[in-house]
Amino acid sequence: MTETFSSIIVIPCLNEERHIGGLLAQLRPAARRLGARIVVADGGSRDDTRAIVARVAAQDDKVVLIDNPARIQSAAVNRAVELYGDGADYLIRIDAHGGYPDDYCDGLLEEALATGADSVVVSMLTEGSGTVQQAAAAAQNSKLGTGGSKHRHGSAGEWVDHGHHALIRIAAFRDVGSYDESFSHNEDAELDHRLRQAGYRIWMSGRTRMTYFPRASLGGLFRQYLGYGRGRAKNVLKHRVIPKLRQMAPLMVAPAGCLALLSFVHWIFAVPFLAWATICLGYGVALALRAGSPGLALAGVSAMVMHFAWSLGFWLQLLSGQPGGRAA
Repeated sequence: MTETFSSIIVIPCLNEERHIGGLLAQLRPAARRLGARIVVADGGSRDDTRAIVARVAAQDDKVVLIDNPARIQSAAVNRAVELYGDGADYLIRIDAHGGYPDDYCDGLLEEALATGADSVVVSMLTEGSGTVQQAAAAAQNSKLGTGGSKHRHGSAGEWVDHGHHALIRIAAFRDVGSYDESFSHNEDAELDHRLRQAGYRIWMSGRTRMTYFPRASLGGLFRQYLGYGRGRAKNVLKHRVIPKLRQMAPLMVAPAGCLALLSFVHWIFAVPFLAWATICLGYGVALALRAGSPGLALAGVSAMVMHFAWSLGFWLQLLSGQPGGRAA
């Protein structure tokens, strides 16, 4: 007879040899306490990630390794639920490139039961090591970098429209059609839209949060936010939703950059772009002075990379007119 589990803890991963061993060591006691199965969905790692997981799985039958041929996180979670979701009540999604308190899973389940929420989301605290990563973390933790997004800041516990995905009731996840695998980014916000449309409720945890480790290079940060911008535009095209006010200002960054190319005609065309750059760079300098850490001045540069890439990705996707999503 196949053993059943109350929850599945899903870890999408790709080339995470530096983190996956420690993460599994941390999660295995929680899996034993909660009667949960840990499913690592690997997107084709070329480092030692798969070997590390295989060694752990050989010692612990609560840990399994599955392939994720599509490579993206949305497909990883969908495949894990398809293979191991039967009989389980909850899906807990864990990012391999993140840090968690030891009672993270316990807290999520307790809040789900206490509130009756169909989904429990968490806020994120971003941390980095090294000058570039620390600057990116400072930008992502700031209102300048994220526009005051609730899941980027602490919460005392509240009902929300969207947050960083942590726990979802499997029945609700399946009822709305799971993640849309045409979304490589922003799949969580897209699913939250469908959950709300179907009458399901989303609770922002006031008890626990996760720590996110940002990209360690400006190039990686640019590619990440280019994908975020494309994902947000795909949401707009698929669901005809209007971007929130906090997203409107960054949307104008790429157009301002294009307008600045006309500065050879008249200097006035460069003013919007220069004003934005001055605000970002000034914020970075102020942050560095306040913290007494000169390297944090790069937070302004990181914010510029994030804004420009997000705006560029949004407009490229919007102008393509292709939502790329299946019908909900």
